[in-house]
Amino acid sequence: MSTRRLATDAWESLFRAQHEILAELSTDFDNREISQGEYDVLLTVTRAPEMTARLRDVTARMLISQPSVSRLVDRMVQRGLLTKCADPEDGRGSLLTATDEGAHAFRVLATDHARSIAHRMSVLTPDELRTLHALTKRLRATHP
Repeated sequence: MSTRRLATDAWESLFRAQHEILAELSTDFDNREISQGEYDVLLTVTRAPEMTARLRDVTARMLISQPSVSRLVDRMVQRGLLTKCADPEDGRGSLLTATDEGAHAFRVLATDHARSIAHRMSVLTPDELRTLHALTKRLRATHP
């Protein structure tokens, strides 16, 4: 098998696995207090020091457009999940901070979601998980 064909087959398998697993795990967000998009925002914010992150950093990690992230964040501020203020180091930027309510909603869902992820990934051994993690980090770091 040629390297090109192997690369194509590996990519297709990775893409299909990701699609199938994401579809399965997305059910964790059904009938929950926060949506999958809100969870993604809170994941970045709650992991930042003092549960505060720059809006541009949140936007860079999201898989949706900047205007969509801004609208999502504004809705989260209105719902009391985040606060938003001007970034003192960047006059055009904003800082987002998880409220106690937002952090709590995130932790509750994150516990269940992590359990689902661990269950779905349990088909792999710890060594295989480490290898998968190393390989995907390499793929993400490669910019030809």
